[in-house]
Amino acid sequence: MSGASRPILDAVTFEVVEHAEQAIEGKLECDVIHCYGEIRPALVPQFRDVVEKLAARDGKRGAIGICLTTPGGQAEVVEKLVEVVRHHYGHVYFIVPRMAMSAGTIFCMAGDKIYMDYSSSLGPIDPQVPDREGKYLVPALGYLDKVAELVEKSRNDQLTPAEYVLFEKQDLAMLRFYEQARDLSITLLKQWLTKYKFKDWAVHRTTNPGVAVTEDDKVQRAEEIATLLSNNSHWHSHGRFIGMQTLREKIRLEIDDFGVDRDLQQSVRRYSDVLSDYLNRLGIPSYVYSRHTHG
Repeated sequence: MSGASRPILDAVTFEVVEHAEQAIEGKLECDVIHCYGEIRPALVPQFRDVVEKLAARDGKRGAIGICLTTPGGQAEVVEKLVEVVRHHYGHVYFIVPRMAMSAGTIFCMAGDKIYMDYSSSLGPIDPQVPDREGKYLVPALGYLDKVAELVEKSRNDQLTPAEYVLFEKQDLAMLRFYEQARDLSITLLKQWLTKYKFKDWAVHRTTNPGVAVTEDDKVQRAEEIATLLSNNSHWHSHGRFIGMQTLREKIRLEIDDFGVDRDLQQSVRRYSDVLSDYLNRLGIPSYVYSRHTHG
C-alpha cells in the first residue's frame, strides 16, 4: 500500500465507524465507546481518558454503551474500569457484537443492560492471571482444578510417580494467588448483579410469579449465576462460547436482543467489525474508541 493510499483508507474506515456509532447512539439513547482487546492494566488509562472526555463534553447523555470485544483478562482491572465508568455515568449498557469472555463476562455483569444477538457470546468466568514471568495470562481455575484432582488422588493412594513430581513442583504462593483471583471474580459478579442488573427487578416472574422480590432474593440469584458461570466441570472449557439463548434459558439472565432491530444489528456489527479488523491489521492489541474523543 502506498503512503498516499493509507490515509485515504484510514479516513474511509473511520467514516464508516463514526456513522455506525452515531446510529447506535440514536437507537439506544446513550453515549457509545468501543473497548477492544485483553483487559490488562495498560487498558485502564486509555479507558479513563476516553470516558472522561466523553462525559465532559456538551451533549453528554445519562447512559453509556460499551461495545465490548475481548478474550478476557484480569478481574482486578475490570474492577477499576467499573469504578471509572460508574463515576461518570449512572446507567451503563454492554453491547457484545462478537464475544466478551472470562473477565469480559464479569465486566458485563456491572451493566444495567446487556445487549447481544444470536451470534454473540459470553464465557465462563475463569479468571486469567499472569504466569510466573508476567508475560502471558493463564486460566486460574484450570490450575486449581488440576491440583484438586491430584489432592484427591493422593488421598486415595492413586497418585502416580509422574503426578507426584508435578504436584511437588507447584508454587503454593501462586496457587493462593489463583484462589484469590477466583474468589474476587465471584465476589464482583455477585456484587454488581445485585446492585446494577437486578436493581429494577421488583416481582418474580418464573418462580413464585407476582411475589415481590427481596434483597435476599437478588443476592441468592446473583450467587446462583456466579456459581454456575464459574463451574468448570459444567462448561468443560475455559474458552466455551455461551450464547444468548443459553444465558436466558439455563442461567436465567435477562439479555436484550439487538438482533430484533435489523438496523441496530447492522450498525453494531459494522461498528465492531470494521474497527476490530482495522486494529487487527495494524497489530494494535487493545484500543478504546469514541468518535467524540478520536483525533
